[in-house]
Amino acid sequence: MAQRDNVEPKQNGIVLFQMWEPFRESLIEEHRFYLDQGKKKLLSQFNEMDKEADEAAERWLESRGLYFNPDRDDPAADFENAYHEGIEYYRLLSEMRDQTRLSLVAGMFHVWDKQLRSWLVKEIHHWHDGDVTLKKVWSANFDEIAGLLDATGLASKDTAYMERLSAYRYVVNVYKHGDGPAFEKLKAKHPEFLRTSLSDEIPSELLWVDFTSLTISEAQLDELSLAITEFWKRMPLEVCFSQVDTVPEWFEKARAKDFANQ
Repeated sequence: MAQRDNVEPKQNGIVLFQMWEPFRESLIEEHRFYLDQGKKKLLSQFNEMDKEADEAAERWLESRGLYFNPDRDDPAADFENAYHEGIEYYRLLSEMRDQTRLSLVAGMFHVWDKQLRSWLVKEIHHWHDGDVTLKKVWSANFDEIAGLLDATGLASKDTAYMERLSAYRYVVNVYKHGDGPAFEKLKAKHPEFLRTSLSDEIPSELLWVDFTSLTISEAQLDELSLAITEFWKRMPLEVCFSQVDTVPEWFEKARAKDFANQ
C-alpha cells in the first residue's frame, strides 16, 4: 500500500508515520496554553456577572433620578424597572459568555484539526510523491480522516476521545453555520449541547429547539480539552508498513491518481 515510487513495498520496515516525542509534547503544551489563556483573558471577565448586573440596575436608577418628579412618578415603578434592567443586563452578559465559550471550543478544535492534517501530510510525503493525495488529506471530511486514522492504527474510532471529538465537530459546525445537517445530527445524537427548557415536566419530543439553543458549559469546554490531549498522548510512536492491511478507498483513489500522473 504505502510506497514511494522507488521503494519496494515488501520492505515492511518502512515507517509510515512517526510521532517525534518532543513534537508531541509541544502540541499538548500549546493546546494547554490556548485553553488556560482563553479562560484567564476571556472567560474570567464574566466571573462577576451578578455584581455587574446590580451595578447596571443602579446606574439606571441614577439616570432616572435626574428626571424624577415626585408629583408625577411612582418610585416603586422605577425600582421595578431598574430590577428588570439588571435582569436584562445579566441575560446579555450570559449570552456573551456562552458565545465566548463556543468561540474557544471552535478555536481549539480547528487548531487540533489543522495540526493533525499538517502532520499527516508531512509524514505521508516521506513515502509518497504526489499532490493529489496530499491535497485530499486537507480537503477530506472528519469521517474520512477518522477512517484513515483507524485503518493505520493512529487512533481507533471506538476510543472515547475520538467519539467526543466527533461530537464536538458537530458543535463547531452548528456554531459556524447554524441550521443544517450538523444541527440535526447534534439534536439526534448529542442533545447535551442544546439548551432546551427550564421545566423538566415538558417531554423532550415536544420541545422546539433550533441552532440558537447551542450552548457549552465550563465542564464541556474541559471535556474537549481532555479529548484533544488524550488524542495526542495515545498516538503511537510509529506505524510501520507491516502494521497496515488496508486504507480507506478515498485515500487509495487519490494515490492512484498520483501514480497515473507520473
